[in-house]
Amino acid sequence: MVAKLKDVALEAGVSMATASRAFTSVDLLAPHTRQRVLEAARRIGYDAPAPTRSRTILVLVPDVSNAVYARMLRAIQEKLWPGRHRMLLADTAEDPAREIELLDTVGREADAVILCSPRSDPADVARAIGSTPLVVVNGESNGSPAILMDVEQGLRQAAEHLQSLGHRSFVYVPGPAASWANRTRAQILSDLSSERGFDLAVVGNQSADVHGGLAAAAAVVASGATAVVAYNDMVAMGVQAGIRSLGYRCPTDISIVGIDNVDIAAASDPGLTTVMVDIESSGSLSIGLIMDQLDGKPWREDSVRLRSQLIVRGSTARPPESAAETGRRTRGTTRSASTSR
Repeated sequence: MVAKLKDVALEAGVSMATASRAFTSVDLLAPHTRQRVLEAARRIGYDAPAPTRSRTILVLVPDVSNAVYARMLRAIQEKLWPGRHRMLLADTAEDPAREIELLDTVGREADAVILCSPRSDPADVARAIGSTPLVVVNGESNGSPAILMDVEQGLRQAAEHLQSLGHRSFVYVPGPAASWANRTRAQILSDLSSERGFDLAVVGNQSADVHGGLAAAAAVVASGATAVVAYNDMVAMGVQAGIRSLGYRCPTDISIVGIDNVDIAAASDPGLTTVMVDIESSGSLSIGLIMDQLDGKPWREDSVRLRSQLIVRGSTARPPESAAETGRRTRGTTRSASTSR
């Protein structure tokens, strides 16, 4: 008697749907469950259908050395591996022209593209990618699914935390000007400044790494602010090292808050207070949205928003008493600070 799929399901102790996925949609099944189904199929002599063909997914990131993208790439790879799909990685080096060129060449040859933190105009991206399925992570899209790491809740918690400690003057150290995340974070802080009545200074745009934070340190000190919110954790740690070289201490003189909660943030000295975002989920969800498009399934056109949460560590404390008193006399304004002392 010829073994059928229902016999495999019975032998493996799974549902018919699960047994089917082991042969046709392997990316949707946990590896250990698929292995159990395959072993059951071998035991009863089930003649399995040919597996779904392997797909090539191009993933574009602005800086592959950034710990955030490393964690995201690992999550993407883990989601692709069960189906033996291939990930093709390209680093755009924060260059919009290179990003568009890669989309127009390599992107059109891939089965689908995941574009992380785009630096190009959404209309230019749409023209370059053509009909290739696309998912955008942390950026604006033009008719394609998007996954956004929403830091509003975490930044609101950060403002409440800093104000409860007595801080009245904040400074934001921004990242790249072309970054959607940077523009969004700057706007959230500006709105919170008006709503909650603290003074907010903004220094010049910086690279999204430790060097950017080091470059901004002098402007941070010159701003007179007692609390820093940085574009990301690496910039925050650069600021921390930079103010130390200028004779200031964190958090005794200046409190610092980052964004992302990369692993090294907990190991810095002092540990970095930061806004945690769900980096891994952004990677795994992007694959789900890509596969839906490739399989012809309906996909949501609105953005998926991932929430954030403040993690408090040792880089935030009460401000110097004299600075706190000064801050009480001037609050609720947004201003620019020079990038040099």
